[in-house]
Amino acid sequence: MRIHSRAKTTPESRALLVRRVLAEGWSRRQAAEALGVSLRTVHKWIVRFQQEGKAGLLDRSSRPRRCRVRYRPPIEQLLVDLRRQHRLSAIQLARAVGVPRATVGRILRRHRLSRWRDLEPPPPPPQRYEHDRPGDLLHLDVKKLGRIGGVGHRITGDRRHRARGIGWECAHVAIDDCSRLAYVEILPDETATTAVAFLERALVWMGQRGITCRRLLTDNGPAYTSRLFADLCRQRDLRHRRTRPYRPRTNGKAERFIQTSLREWAYRRPYLCSELRQQALDPWLHYYNHHRPHAALGGLPPAARVNNALSTDN
Repeated sequence: MRIHSRAKTTPESRALLVRRVLAEGWSRRQAAEALGVSLRTVHKWIVRFQQEGKAGLLDRSSRPRRCRVRYRPPIEQLLVDLRRQHRLSAIQLARAVGVPRATVGRILRRHRLSRWRDLEPPPPPPQRYEHDRPGDLLHLDVKKLGRIGGVGHRITGDRRHRARGIGWECAHVAIDDCSRLAYVEILPDETATTAVAFLERALVWMGQRGITCRRLLTDNGPAYTSRLFADLCRQRDLRHRRTRPYRPRTNGKAERFIQTSLREWAYRRPYLCSELRQQALDPWLHYYNHHRPHAALGGLPPAARVNNALSTDN
């Protein structure tokens, strides 16, 4: 038998308590004070001893005298099927089947169907891919950043003071699928003209590092679906692919790079103005491309994979 670590009585101390009261003539109050328990506890153990003898001084099972009646499997399965097929709420299920609402809640919790998100189909497993050569696929994306009019709530935690109406600027991102080599510019908008000019500069920047781009992957933003962008892809002999609608994970390398840049550059330190944040971009981008270890590259920086690929070609 396991005794609770903070229990004041044990079978031996209960027997001593009973002997002092019934055999030695102690008053119940004296026995309670000596053992450090209440009069009610003394009375309880004396009554149990008188009714059951020494067996009454042992701990009883903590199991409840009555257990809740579980409904028959057909009724429980009916509730589960109605929940999954028709997405009925607990109160609707209770009225439809004639079962108390609390019982419906217990059944749904037991089958892990009590929350609406439990009814959603599981997400498909991620399909990871990586092209073999630098330039086989170039990911493009845009991230809007609020202009800075002072240290914001991300740093101070105070949302009472905001620089409203200050406008936005856009971080245009180009990242090579194989090497994760990245090129970023802060531009005033995300129109087709701006996106085309950025792509031209990104292709030149990649070419200076020995990367010839052959494919592009973008989302379905207006700039990337424009005729101007299509004309540039045709002129440069670039095969342009777009992600499925509402599937940003398809362009996951660009999305992941944006998260990293926000955490390590854009929101890493407080900036008093947008110009200071923009000035900090080039040093951080150089660190990312040439020095920062990348988990997907075995701890190497992106530039190292580009150099390895170029040396293999030669």
